[in-house]
Amino acid sequence: MLKRLSTWVRGIGHRTIESVWRTGASMHFFLRILLHSGSSFYRFHLTMREIFMSGVLSLIIIMVSGLFVGMVLALQGYETLQTYGSEEKLGVLVALSLLRELGPVVAALLFASRAGSAITAEIGLMKATEQIAAMEMMAVNPLARVIAPRFWGGVISMPLLAALFSAMGIFGAHIVGVRLLGLDAGAFWSQMQAAVDFQHDVLDGTIKSLVFGVAICAIATFEGFDAPPTAEGVSRATTRTVVGSSLLVLALDVVLTGFMLRGWK
Repeated sequence: MLKRLSTWVRGIGHRTIESVWRTGASMHFFLRILLHSGSSFYRFHLTMREIFMSGVLSLIIIMVSGLFVGMVLALQGYETLQTYGSEEKLGVLVALSLLRELGPVVAALLFASRAGSAITAEIGLMKATEQIAAMEMMAVNPLARVIAPRFWGGVISMPLLAALFSAMGIFGAHIVGVRLLGLDAGAFWSQMQAAVDFQHDVLDGTIKSLVFGVAICAIATFEGFDAPPTAEGVSRATTRTVVGSSLLVLALDVVLTGFMLRGWK
């Protein structure tokens, strides 16, 4: 009994120490990325390539998901608003829900699963095939040549993808509300325009998506660079990227929403 208890306590201590170590190592890695970011902007074609890989190749899943989410919001919102005789407020409900919350959060979760996992797998495979070691042997800094362009490519892409997600969601709500449910198009758009505030809705959503992009890309690049050079190590690193990024996005959403709501008062 005592031996089992000792093993259990030792396991908890080992996992705690490893978690603290990985947190400190990831923060140190993030600071090193920022330190070597100048060269990635100097050779901006590298960052542009990563914007294409992370952003453009994620357009299909982002736009289709945004369209369907907007349609579902319109259907669910119409049933609720109809109870109170406020069907004309459907555009306001959908726009505020997407711009403040669903747009940045759902787009970030999709971005983490699609682009974040790809970044981790690519860097992990480069390490497994000793391409990273070859760069270091040729006096090429892999942080400046490989990591920083992927980090900033993802950070730049994330707010743009979140904006497209929200736009497609509003378009999907228009299809359902105006074309299918028969709401007046003028009331749908005019009340939305009057209710949506640029600073409190659009800008706050953009700030959220930017923070989410930094968090996702920092985790993805660290997990890829830290992955053991084996097939199993790369697969575990990819899984940790998706799980860790998703949980961190949701936690950051709570914190940012609290600060932003308090800032409105």
